Amino acid sequence: MGILTTTIGAYPKPEYVKLPDWFGNLDTSAPTRGWAEAKNAMGEEAESIIKKGTHEAVNDQVNAGIDIPTDGEIARENYIHYHCRHLEGFDFVNLTEKTLRTGNYSSFLPTVRGPVKPRDLFLVDDWKCAQQATDKPVKITMPGPLTVADTVVDEYYGNLKDFGKAIAEALNQEVLSLAKAGCRHIQIDEPLFARYPERTLEFGVENLERAFHGCPEGVTRTAHMCCGYPDKIDAVDYPKAPRESYFQIADAMEASSVMALSLEDAHRFNDLSLLEHFKTTTIIFGVVAIAKSRVEAVEEIQNRLLDALEHIDANRLIAAPDCGLGILGRELAIEKMRSLSEAAHSIET
Repeated sequence: MGILTTTIGAYPKPEYVKLPDWFGNLDTSAPTRGWAEAKNAMGEEAESIIKKGTHEAVNDQVNAGIDIPTDGEIARENYIHYHCRHLEGFDFVNLTEKTLRTGNYSSFLPTVRGPVKPRDLFLVDDWKCAQQATDKPVKITMPGPLTVADTVVDEYYGNLKDFGKAIAEALNQEVLSLAKAGCRHIQIDEPLFARYPERTLEFGVENLERAFHGCPEGVTRTAHMCCGYPDKIDAVDYPKAPRESYFQIADAMEASSVMALSLEDAHRFNDLSLLEHFKTTTIIFGVVAIAKSRVEAVEEIQNRLLDALEHIDANRLIAAPDCGLGILGRELAIEKMRSLSEAAHSIET
């Protein structure tokens, strides 16, 4: 069987799913403003159209050899704001401008004006829809407390720790609901961990633990930490989180209850001694780039995985893209997943 494979979250939306897509409009407020209107415009067929698109995304992944696919986040304009729409306290009408990602861009964002708590639990339905498409275990994803807090405007809590705690408690209800329904892979995305390692160590990991609290045995608690998207494919030298961030937070993540940790490596190689910090944690290792049109050769991916295996046991290594595949388009995404799967599955373990 070789090394297992997974994807991270987002997948290119089919053209017939007429919802805003963050990947087509990375630094503007249009997706935030237009999601509800776009879904309503699809009429009574909206749910069946989204289901069709979700099944297509899952089937593409499985047919390309992915062992643990995601739902492709087809219903979402982006993974953060989609979740926030299901929480009390968020104002999606009166948006507030904010500079994001250490000054990389600004956007008009949802604003928190009251206590954050679930309005309704919704991810079980999303997971069941995707799981109907395959016998493979579908992984569901949600945004982490620190990342949500940095991607909206807070006018209620006044500090990131308390705001993050409220978000974490809301996320925890989704985690427990998913586990009870039978979902066995739950991933919380915290790209802001790599941007702000000091905040991560001060309260970020604590709130991530709060989000996973009580998650039962048999469910893989996964966290994802990428280092940032460009605003278009094949962008050169776009801003990334500091290279040393992974080293700064590695030991804290190893000591946490997180069982699998997703790290990017394809866009910018790590010093692989990083992997030796993880004695029990499974590493989901990014070996194909998600913003480059060049399709990695199978041998190239194999070699990087073999390099990684000099530092970590094969049973704790999973091959993946660096992050979501949404920016690539369907054809490139499939090509990259095929190369990834062929390379990973061919390695003798």
